Amino acid sequence: MTSIEQSASTKRVGITGTGSCLPDRVMTNRELESIVETTDEWIQTRTGIRERHIAGPDESTSDMAAQAAFRALESARVDPEHVDAILVATCTPDTIFPNTACAVQEKIGAKSAFCMDLSAACSGFLYGMEVGRGLIASGQCRTVLLIGAEKMSTVVDWQDRTTCVLFGDGAGAVVLQTVEGERGVIASSLGADGSLGNLLGIPGGGSRRPATAESVAERLHFIRMEGNQVFRHAVVCMTEAGRKALEQAHMAPTDVDWVIPHQANMRIVRAIANRAAMPFEKFITNLERVGNLSAASIPVALDEAVRDGRIASGQTVLLVAFGGGFTWGALVLKW
Repeated sequence: MTSIEQSASTKRVGITGTGSCLPDRVMTNRELESIVETTDEWIQTRTGIRERHIAGPDESTSDMAAQAAFRALESARVDPEHVDAILVATCTPDTIFPNTACAVQEKIGAKSAFCMDLSAACSGFLYGMEVGRGLIASGQCRTVLLIGAEKMSTVVDWQDRTTCVLFGDGAGAVVLQTVEGERGVIASSLGADGSLGNLLGIPGGGSRRPATAESVAERLHFIRMEGNQVFRHAVVCMTEAGRKALEQAHMAPTDVDWVIPHQANMRIVRAIANRAAMPFEKFITNLERVGNLSAASIPVALDEAVRDGRIASGQTVLLVAFGGGFTWGALVLKW
C-alpha cells in the first residue's frame, strides 16, 4: 500500500467544479421482480437499494461521461479548450480501444487535452484523483478533467439475482486545478491485492479468455462475485485506508465533516462507520436511488452533495473506495 502526504513544497491541488449525469430511465425493485427471482423486500434488506438508473441501448459510457464533464466544466467556469488532460475511470469503456477518454474529448471539444482511461474498477475515481493531482503538481498540466463513468447494465448477468440487483449506470466528473489557501487534497492512501482478483470480476473478454461461442454460452462476460468474501475485505480495506489517509493528514476521525464512501451496499457502509467509530450521519449516501455505480459512485454522490449545499467551504471530506482487483483507497480533502 502506498500513502501520499501533501508536502509544503508541492502545489495544493483541489476540485474546482463538479458534475454528474444519470440516465432518465429508472428501474425499481418491483420491475426486477419480473426479471429475476427476487423481491423488493429482499433487495432492500440486503443492499439498501430501492431503484437504479439504466442507460438506453443508444446511450454509451462516453455519452454519460460527456454530459457530466460539461456540467463540471460549467461549474468550474472552464472552457473545454483549456483542459489539458482527460482521465476516464471506467470498467465499462465504449470499446477496448480507442479509449473512452478520446471519445469524450471529441464530444466536448477539448482539442488541447491528452486522453487516457484508468481501470481500477470501483476504486478508479480515487486512483484517477492521484494521477490527476500528480500531473498538476509536476507542472505537466494546469487543468485536468477527471470522470468516473459506467454502463454497468451491459456487464451484469440479468439471470443472477445476487448481482443484477446491485448495479446502475451513470457518470460523475470533477475539474482539478491548483487552489489557494488550505483547500484541496491533503493526503491519500492507495492499495491493491492481486491475489484476490478471482473474487470479483468479469472472467471473459480479455486476452486470457477472448470471446468465443463457448465463453458466451458460459456467461463469462458478466460480473461474477463472491459476495460474502468481498463484503469482508471491503469493510477492512476501506476502514484501514481511511485511517491511514487521516494519519497522513495529521487528523482524527472527529476532524472529518463528511465521508463519501463507494456506494456498494448499505450494510458495508454501516459496517465501515461502526468499525471506524464514526457517526453514520456523517456518511453521504445515494445508494438507495442509484445503486452501485462502480467508478462513478463517489463523484456522483459528491456532485449531489455539493449542489444541495451539504458540503460547504472549509469542510473536511474523506473519500473511501474498494473495487475489483482488489483495489482500494482513501483521500482527504479540504473543500
